[in-house]
Amino acid sequence: MIRTGVIGVGYMGQNHVRIYSEISDLVGIYDVDIDHSRAVARRFGTQVFEKTEDLIRKVEALSICTPTADHFDSALMALKAGKSVLLEKPFTGDSRKASLLANEAEKQGVVLAGGFVERFNPVVSAAKEALEVGRFGKLISISSRRVSSFPSRIRDVGVIMDLAIHDIDVIRYITSSEIIGVFGMGGKFANDRFEDYANLLLELECGVTGHVETNWLTPMKVRKVSMTCSKGYVQLDYIDQMLEVSSSEIREIDPGNLFQVPLEFDVRRLSLKKEEPLKRELEDFLAAVKSSGKPKVTVQDAIMDLKVCEAAIRSVREKRKIEIAH
Repeated sequence: MIRTGVIGVGYMGQNHVRIYSEISDLVGIYDVDIDHSRAVARRFGTQVFEKTEDLIRKVEALSICTPTADHFDSALMALKAGKSVLLEKPFTGDSRKASLLANEAEKQGVVLAGGFVERFNPVVSAAKEALEVGRFGKLISISSRRVSSFPSRIRDVGVIMDLAIHDIDVIRYITSSEIIGVFGMGGKFANDRFEDYANLLLELECGVTGHVETNWLTPMKVRKVSMTCSKGYVQLDYIDQMLEVSSSEIREIDPGNLFQVPLEFDVRRLSLKKEEPLKRELEDFLAAVKSSGKPKVTVQDAIMDLKVCEAAIRSVREKRKIEIAH
Protein backbone atom coordinates (compact mmCIF):
# COMPACT_ATOMS: atom_id res chain seq x y z
CA MET A 1 0.00 0.00 0.00
CA ILE A 2 1.09 3.55 -0.69
CA ARG A 3 2.46 5.43 2.33
CA THR A 4 0.36 8.56 2.85
CA GLY A 5 0.07 11.56 5.14
CA VAL A 6 -2.07 14.64 5.65
CA ILE A 7 -0.90 18.18 6.32
CA GLY A 8 -3.67 20.20 7.95
CA VAL A 9 -6.32 18.25 9.85
CA GLY A 10 -9.14 20.73 10.23
CA TYR A 11 -12.65 19.95 8.98
CA MET A 12 -11.65 18.75 5.49
CA GLY A 13 -8.30 17.31 6.50
CA GLN A 14 -9.90 14.95 9.02
CA ASN A 15 -11.94 13.39 6.22
CA HIS A 16 -8.75 12.81 4.24
CA VAL A 17 -7.24 11.16 7.33
CA ARG A 18 -10.29 8.92 7.78
CA ILE A 19 -10.26 7.71 4.18
CA TYR A 20 -6.49 7.27 3.93
CA SER A 21 -6.67 5.12 7.06
CA GLU A 22 -9.00 2.80 5.11
CA ILE A 23 -7.36 2.69 1.67
CA SER A 24 -3.64 3.25 2.23
CA ASP A 25 -0.79 2.95 4.70
CA LEU A 26 -1.44 6.15 6.67
CA VAL A 27 1.94 7.12 8.11
CA GLY A 28 0.91 10.22 10.01
CA ILE A 29 -0.42 13.75 10.14
CA TYR A 30 0.77 17.29 10.79
CA ASP A 31 -1.09 20.37 11.96
CA VAL A 32 0.03 23.59 13.62
CA ASP A 33 -2.34 22.75 16.49
CA ILE A 34 -0.46 19.84 18.06
CA ASP A 35 -3.09 19.06 20.69
CA HIS A 36 -5.76 18.85 18.00
CA SER A 37 -3.44 16.66 15.89
CA ARG A 38 -3.02 14.24 18.78
CA ALA A 39 -6.79 13.94 19.22
CA VAL A 40 -7.24 13.22 15.50
CA ALA A 41 -4.35 10.74 15.51
CA ARG A 42 -5.88 8.81 18.42
CA ARG A 43 -9.20 8.55 16.57
CA PHE A 44 -7.63 7.09 13.46
CA GLY A 45 -4.70 5.20 14.93
CA THR A 46 -1.89 7.16 13.33
CA GLN A 47 1.18 9.17 14.29
CA VAL A 48 1.58 12.92 14.89
CA PHE A 49 4.57 14.68 13.35
CA GLU A 50 5.70 17.96 14.89
CA LYS A 51 7.48 19.16 11.73
CA THR A 52 6.12 19.20 8.18
CA GLU A 53 9.44 18.09 6.71
CA ASP A 54 9.58 15.02 8.97
CA LEU A 55 6.20 13.81 7.71
CA ILE A 56 7.11 14.54 4.09
CA ARG A 57 10.29 12.48 4.45
CA LYS A 58 8.30 9.37 5.49
CA VAL A 59 5.55 9.30 2.85
CA GLU A 60 5.12 8.67 -0.87
CA ALA A 61 2.02 10.83 -1.28
CA LEU A 62 0.09 13.29 0.82
CA SER A 63 -2.89 15.60 0.94
CA ILE A 64 -2.45 19.25 1.84
CA CYS A 65 -5.58 20.62 3.52
CA THR A 66 -4.23 23.73 5.22
CA PRO A 67 -5.64 27.25 4.76
CA THR A 68 -5.06 28.51 1.21
CA ALA A 69 -2.36 30.97 2.30
CA ASP A 70 -0.17 28.04 3.40
CA HIS A 71 -0.70 25.83 0.33
CA PHE A 72 2.22 27.04 -1.75
CA ASP A 73 5.04 26.58 0.77
CA SER A 74 3.86 23.15 1.96
CA ALA A 75 3.25 21.87 -1.57
CA LEU A 76 6.57 23.16 -2.89
CA MET A 77 8.44 21.51 -0.02
CA ALA A 78 6.75 18.17 -0.72
CA LEU A 79 7.26 18.36 -4.49
CA LYS A 80 10.94 19.27 -4.13
CA ALA A 81 11.29 16.16 -1.95
CA GLY A 82 9.87 14.07 -4.80
CA LYS A 83 6.49 13.38 -3.19
CA SER A 84 3.13 13.30 -4.97
CA VAL A 85 0.61 15.84 -3.71
CA LEU A 86 -3.15 16.27 -3.69
CA LEU A 87 -3.66 19.96 -3.01
CA GLU A 88 -7.10 21.02 -1.84
CA LYS A 89 -8.84 23.80 -3.75
CA PRO A 90 -8.02 26.51 -4.42
CA PHE A 91 -4.45 25.51 -5.32
CA THR A 92 -3.13 28.87 -4.15
CA GLY A 93 -4.50 32.37 -4.00
CA ASP A 94 -2.52 33.20 -7.14
CA SER A 95 -2.47 31.33 -10.49
CA ARG A 96 1.17 32.32 -11.08
CA LYS A 97 2.23 30.47 -7.93
CA ALA A 98 0.11 27.51 -9.00
CA SER A 99 2.05 27.41 -12.28
CA LEU A 100 5.32 27.27 -10.32
CA LEU A 101 4.01 24.20 -8.48
CA ALA A 102 3.04 22.61 -11.79
CA ASN A 103 6.55 23.17 -13.14
CA GLU A 104 8.12 21.62 -10.03
CA ALA A 105 5.85 18.55 -10.24
CA GLU A 106 6.82 18.05 -13.88
CA LYS A 107 10.51 18.49 -13.05
CA GLN A 108 10.32 15.89 -10.26
CA GLY A 109 8.12 13.48 -12.24
CA VAL A 110 5.49 13.25 -9.51
CA VAL A 111 1.71 13.61 -9.42
CA LEU A 112 0.15 16.95 -8.49
CA ALA A 113 -3.64 16.68 -8.30
CA GLY A 114 -6.31 19.26 -7.55
CA GLY A 115 -8.82 18.63 -4.78
CA PHE A 116 -12.13 19.18 -6.59
CA VAL A 117 -14.40 16.67 -4.94
CA GLU A 118 -17.56 17.38 -6.95
CA ARG A 119 -16.03 15.87 -10.09
CA PHE A 120 -16.30 12.57 -8.27
CA ASN A 121 -19.93 12.99 -7.26
CA PRO A 122 -21.98 10.23 -8.96
CA VAL A 123 -24.54 12.77 -10.24
CA VAL A 124 -21.82 14.70 -12.08
CA SER A 125 -20.44 11.51 -13.63
CA ALA A 126 -23.94 10.42 -14.68
CA ALA A 127 -24.81 13.81 -16.18
CA LYS A 128 -21.58 14.00 -18.18
CA GLU A 129 -21.97 10.46 -19.53
CA ALA A 130 -25.62 11.07 -20.50
CA LEU A 131 -24.74 14.28 -22.32
CA GLU A 132 -21.91 12.62 -24.21
CA VAL A 133 -24.21 9.92 -25.61
CA GLY A 134 -26.94 12.44 -26.48
CA ARG A 135 -29.48 11.27 -23.93
CA PHE A 136 -30.48 14.84 -23.03
CA GLY A 137 -29.90 16.26 -26.50
CA LYS A 138 -27.88 19.44 -26.97
CA LEU A 139 -26.82 21.33 -23.85
CA ILE A 140 -27.99 24.95 -24.08
CA SER A 141 -27.24 26.38 -20.65
CA ILE A 142 -26.04 25.23 -17.25
CA SER A 143 -26.70 26.96 -13.94
CA SER A 144 -25.49 26.20 -10.41
CA ARG A 145 -26.53 27.32 -6.95
CA ARG A 146 -24.04 26.82 -4.10
CA VAL A 147 -25.09 28.77 -1.04
CA SER A 148 -24.81 28.40 2.73
CA SER A 149 -24.03 30.31 5.90
CA PHE A 150 -20.57 31.73 6.60
CA PRO A 151 -17.96 29.06 7.44
CA SER A 152 -15.84 30.28 10.35
CA ARG A 153 -12.95 28.12 9.12
CA ILE A 154 -12.42 30.30 6.01
CA ARG A 155 -10.30 33.38 6.67
CA ASP A 156 -8.09 33.94 3.62
CA VAL A 157 -10.31 33.80 0.50
CA GLY A 158 -13.76 34.99 -0.50
CA VAL A 159 -16.81 33.00 -1.54
CA ILE A 160 -15.74 32.81 -5.20
CA MET A 161 -12.49 31.02 -4.37
CA ASP A 162 -14.11 28.93 -1.64
CA LEU A 163 -17.42 27.87 -3.19
CA ALA A 164 -17.90 29.06 -6.78
CA ILE A 165 -14.65 27.40 -7.83
CA HIS A 166 -16.32 23.98 -7.40
CA ASP A 167 -19.03 24.82 -9.93
CA ILE A 168 -16.60 26.49 -12.31
CA ASP A 169 -14.70 23.19 -12.34
CA VAL A 170 -17.86 21.11 -12.80
CA ILE A 171 -19.06 23.31 -15.68
CA ARG A 172 -15.69 22.98 -17.44
CA TYR A 173 -15.75 19.23 -16.84
CA ILE A 174 -19.33 18.54 -17.92
CA THR A 175 -19.06 20.65 -21.08
CA SER A 176 -15.47 19.63 -21.93
CA SER A 177 -15.05 23.29 -22.83
CA GLU A 178 -13.06 26.22 -21.49
CA ILE A 179 -14.57 29.37 -20.01
CA ILE A 180 -13.42 32.32 -22.12
CA GLY A 181 -15.25 35.18 -20.45
CA VAL A 182 -16.94 36.07 -17.17
CA PHE A 183 -19.20 38.87 -15.96
CA GLY A 184 -19.72 38.97 -12.23
CA MET A 185 -21.89 40.91 -9.84
CA GLY A 186 -21.53 40.67 -6.08
CA GLY A 187 -19.88 42.23 -3.10
CA LYS A 188 -19.35 42.33 0.64
CA PHE A 189 -22.44 42.23 2.83
CA ALA A 190 -21.30 40.75 6.14
CA ASN A 191 -17.57 40.41 5.42
CA ASP A 192 -15.13 43.32 5.51
CA ARG A 193 -12.26 41.63 3.66
CA PHE A 194 -13.72 39.43 0.91
CA GLU A 195 -16.80 39.13 -1.26
CA ASP A 196 -19.47 36.98 0.39
CA TYR A 197 -22.01 36.86 -2.44
CA ALA A 198 -21.68 36.69 -6.22
CA ASN A 199 -23.53 35.85 -9.41
CA LEU A 200 -21.32 34.89 -12.34
CA LEU A 201 -22.30 34.71 -16.01
CA LEU A 202 -19.89 32.48 -17.91
CA GLU A 203 -19.12 32.39 -21.64
CA LEU A 204 -17.85 29.01 -22.86
CA GLU A 205 -15.93 28.20 -26.04
CA CYS A 206 -18.58 25.64 -27.04
CA GLY A 207 -21.34 28.26 -27.03
CA VAL A 208 -23.06 27.06 -23.85
CA THR A 209 -24.03 29.75 -21.34
CA GLY A 210 -23.06 29.13 -17.72
CA HIS A 211 -24.27 30.73 -14.51
CA VAL A 212 -23.04 30.37 -10.92
CA GLU A 213 -24.87 31.75 -7.88
CA THR A 214 -22.96 31.57 -4.62
CA ASN A 215 -23.00 33.16 -1.19
CA TRP A 216 -22.22 32.77 2.51
CA LEU A 217 -25.47 34.49 3.51
CA THR A 218 -28.09 31.76 3.17
CA PRO A 219 -29.19 29.94 6.36
CA MET A 220 -29.66 26.66 4.50
CA LYS A 221 -27.08 24.69 2.53
CA VAL A 222 -27.92 24.27 -1.17
CA ARG A 223 -25.75 22.46 -3.71
CA LYS A 224 -27.61 22.12 -7.02
CA VAL A 225 -27.09 22.33 -10.78
CA SER A 226 -29.66 22.62 -13.55
CA MET A 227 -29.14 22.07 -17.27
CA THR A 228 -31.44 23.22 -20.06
CA CYS A 229 -31.10 20.77 -22.93
CA SER A 230 -32.90 20.26 -26.24
CA LYS A 231 -34.51 17.04 -24.96
CA GLY A 232 -35.29 18.08 -21.40
CA TYR A 233 -34.52 19.98 -18.23
CA VAL A 234 -32.03 18.22 -15.97
CA GLN A 235 -31.58 18.89 -12.25
CA LEU A 236 -28.67 17.62 -10.15
CA ASP A 237 -28.54 17.64 -6.36
CA TYR A 238 -25.00 17.14 -5.07
CA ILE A 239 -26.06 16.49 -1.49
CA ASP A 240 -28.82 13.94 -2.18
CA GLN A 241 -26.93 12.57 -5.22
CA MET A 242 -30.14 12.82 -7.21
CA LEU A 243 -30.57 13.41 -10.95
CA GLU A 244 -34.02 14.35 -12.28
CA VAL A 245 -35.02 14.81 -15.92
CA SER A 246 -38.18 16.70 -16.97
CA SER A 247 -39.43 16.61 -20.55
CA SER A 248 -42.56 17.47 -22.50
CA GLU A 249 -43.95 17.17 -26.01
CA ILE A 250 -46.18 19.85 -27.51
CA ARG A 251 -48.87 19.18 -30.11
CA GLU A 252 -48.46 20.55 -33.59
CA ILE A 253 -48.89 24.32 -33.30
CA ASP A 254 -52.40 25.64 -33.91
CA PRO A 255 -52.18 29.40 -34.73
CA GLY A 256 -55.66 29.91 -33.32
CA ASN A 257 -54.90 28.31 -29.96
CA LEU A 258 -53.17 30.71 -27.59
CA PHE A 259 -52.97 28.11 -24.82
CA GLN A 260 -50.97 25.20 -26.15
CA VAL A 261 -51.15 22.31 -23.69
CA PRO A 262 -48.27 19.82 -23.51
CA LEU A 263 -49.32 16.48 -24.94
CA GLU A 264 -47.14 14.80 -22.37
CA PHE A 265 -45.14 15.96 -19.38
CA ASP A 266 -42.74 13.48 -17.86
CA VAL A 267 -40.43 13.63 -14.83
CA ARG A 268 -37.92 10.84 -14.37
CA ARG A 269 -35.55 10.34 -11.48
CA LEU A 270 -32.49 8.37 -12.49
CA SER A 271 -31.38 5.72 -10.03
CA LEU A 272 -27.76 6.20 -8.99
CA LYS A 273 -25.51 4.24 -6.69
CA LYS A 274 -24.58 6.58 -3.85
CA GLU A 275 -20.86 6.86 -3.15
CA GLU A 276 -18.63 9.15 -1.12
CA PRO A 277 -17.05 11.58 -3.62
CA LEU A 278 -13.96 12.22 -1.48
CA LYS A 279 -13.18 8.51 -1.28
CA ARG A 280 -13.43 8.25 -5.06
CA GLU A 281 -11.16 11.28 -5.38
CA LEU A 282 -8.45 9.88 -3.10
CA GLU A 283 -8.65 6.47 -4.80
CA ASP A 284 -8.14 8.20 -8.15
CA PHE A 285 -5.16 10.13 -6.76
CA LEU A 286 -3.48 7.02 -5.37
CA ALA A 287 -4.12 5.13 -8.62
CA ALA A 288 -2.35 7.93 -10.50
CA VAL A 289 0.56 7.79 -8.03
CA LYS A 290 0.85 4.02 -8.42
CA SER A 291 0.78 4.12 -12.23
CA SER A 292 2.60 7.45 -12.65
CA GLY A 293 -0.46 8.49 -14.64
CA LYS A 294 -2.76 11.50 -14.69
CA PRO A 295 -5.40 12.13 -12.03
CA LYS A 296 -8.93 13.06 -13.09
CA VAL A 297 -8.33 16.64 -11.91
CA THR A 298 -4.98 17.62 -13.39
CA VAL A 299 -2.81 20.51 -12.30
CA GLN A 300 -3.81 22.27 -15.54
CA ASP A 301 -7.48 21.95 -14.54
CA ALA A 302 -6.76 23.44 -11.13
CA ILE A 303 -4.87 26.36 -12.67
CA MET A 304 -7.66 27.11 -15.16
CA ASP A 305 -10.27 27.03 -12.37
CA LEU A 306 -8.11 29.48 -10.45
CA LYS A 307 -7.75 31.79 -13.46
CA VAL A 308 -11.52 31.89 -13.95
CA CYS A 309 -11.96 32.77 -10.26
CA GLU A 310 -9.37 35.54 -10.53
CA ALA A 311 -11.22 36.93 -13.56
CA ALA A 312 -14.56 36.68 -11.72
CA ILE A 313 -13.23 38.56 -8.68
CA ARG A 314 -11.82 41.23 -10.98
CA SER A 315 -15.14 41.46 -12.84
CA VAL A 316 -17.07 41.95 -9.59
CA ARG A 317 -14.63 44.68 -8.58
CA GLU A 318 -14.52 46.48 -11.97
CA LYS A 319 -18.16 45.83 -12.92
CA ARG A 320 -17.34 44.66 -16.44
CA LYS A 321 -16.85 41.48 -18.44
CA ILE A 322 -13.36 40.00 -18.24
CA GLU A 323 -11.93 37.91 -21.08
CA ILE A 324 -9.88 34.87 -20.03
CA ALA A 325 -6.74 33.98 -21.97
CA HIS A 326 -5.77 30.35 -22.54
